[in-house]
Amino acid sequence: MKAVVCGSYGPPEVLHVKEVPAPEPGPDEVRIEVAAAEATKADCEMRSFRPPVYWYWVPLRLVFGITRPRRPILGAYFSGTVDALGKHVRGLSVGDEVFGSAGLHMGAYGRYVCLPAKSTIVPKPHNMSFEEAAAVPLGGLNALHFMRLANVRPGDHVLVNGAGGSIGAFGVQIAKAMGAEVTGVDAPHKHTMVSELGADHFIDYTQEDFTRGGPVYDVIFDMVVRSSYRGCIQALKPGGRYLIGNPRLSDMVRSKLTNRSGAKRVSFAFAKETREELNALKDMIERGEIRVALDRIVTPEQAPEAHRRVETEARSGAVVISFA
Repeated sequence: MKAVVCGSYGPPEVLHVKEVPAPEPGPDEVRIEVAAAEATKADCEMRSFRPPVYWYWVPLRLVFGITRPRRPILGAYFSGTVDALGKHVRGLSVGDEVFGSAGLHMGAYGRYVCLPAKSTIVPKPHNMSFEEAAAVPLGGLNALHFMRLANVRPGDHVLVNGAGGSIGAFGVQIAKAMGAEVTGVDAPHKHTMVSELGADHFIDYTQEDFTRGGPVYDVIFDMVVRSSYRGCIQALKPGGRYLIGNPRLSDMVRSKLTNRSGAKRVSFAFAKETREELNALKDMIERGEIRVALDRIVTPEQAPEAHRRVETEARSGAVVISFA
């Protein structure tokens, strides 16, 4: 089968297309013929081994490979068609169109991937292409997790820092669907996209720092690693909620003190990426409440270009590798 392989850690050029044996499903596994996979920031960080938060560098290196990747086929978020089932698998049928998360198993940069049947795999939304559906699970699952954690209520003022990224873009839409007034913060070239996704206000971070005076918010959803913790807390209303998508160790420690005071709340619990959450996203998509912003669709041979575009944040929307 055709696969995009990462044989060593390094720049985007380490990615190359290679013919490898197709995997065979075990008794409790499902094999999916991959139609499309999102090229994510996490894929880029895994390829270069430059995690955004350095406190877990050592355990990650031990798990994923000290000198080179143990799993050379990257890709965790995909869409495709069920191709084969292990003898113990129930609830899925060959020919089902699905989308989901491969989690730490990865492998979605290959034409076929085998995953445990209990993985987060659900039917694809009927009103989306495979390429659009592949761009949902990462951003959608994480954004839905944090918006639920924030208990966003109608009329809340929500700020999304990093509103033009995979997760932030869904954060904008889900907060709007929950009845919030939303402000998106990102680079100027993402203004149009963020506004089209429903943001009521846009802040160009190259011109304005939302943590220095100005409006205050009920919820700040922060996907930017080097944000000012103190500044974000000060930009909250009394009783406000600060959600950190990429917490530093210092953020985790300071959150304990902030939460102890009771005046404001800080959360950084990582998303579990459940089937219930992905089905909830599917329902929202089919009701027309959220959609995908696609920057571009590329071939497997263009995977290095896809990674360059994602890690430099030149994109306006998701970048998807299509096997179709």
